[in-house]
Parts: sequence; C-alpha cells; structure tokens
Amino acid sequence: MTFVVVESCIKCKLTDCVEVCPVDCFYEGPNMLVIHPDECIDCALCEPECPVEAIFSEDELPEGQEDFLDLNLRLAETWPNITEAKDPPPDADDWREVTEKRHLLEE
Repeated sequence: MTFVVVESCIKCKLTDCVEVCPVDCFYEGPNMLVIHPDECIDCALCEPECPVEAIFSEDELPEGQEDFLDLNLRLAETWPNITEAKDPPPDADDWREVTEKRHLLEE
C-alpha cells in the first residue's frame, strides 16, 4: 500500500508533507511533488498535512486520478528526492482551487 500525490498538487507544490515523512519518499519536480510507491511505508502522516488535499491512499484515489499511481512511480525514478520543506511557488495560492491542471504538469 502507498500514498499517491494527485493533480491538486500541480502548480501548488506545497511541501508541508515532506517534513513529516519518516522515510523521505517525496520527490520534487518543476511544479509538483510525487511519492515513490516502493519507498512509502503507508504511515499516513503526510495525508493530513497537505493543505490542498492532494495526497490519497492508493485504494482511495478519487475517480479520474487512478493513473497518478503510475505517474508517481515514473516521476520519482527521475526527479530528485526532497527531505525538507521549501517556500511554495509565489503563485501557489492562485492555483489552490483550480481543478483540471493535469495539462500543466511539467515533467
């Protein structure tokens, strides 16, 4: 079992979740974070820390977000590991309520 970062994170990239992860399984891309599913220990500490509700257990993924499980694995294999919180992008607040951001994902 793993947790998965979904579309809500795109363009927000808030790092509150990173600080609480005991196994450092978050990876940082240009405009979102992902969780490496082979490293996640299913502790659930990150889920309540996400201010935009972008983290879900793999068995509770919202409809239409199921492909983010594979996307998290693929991107975690190439993006650098992140272990400490960073300042959010300057326009992160503008993107919190925006839906359907998948086309904005920068790989």
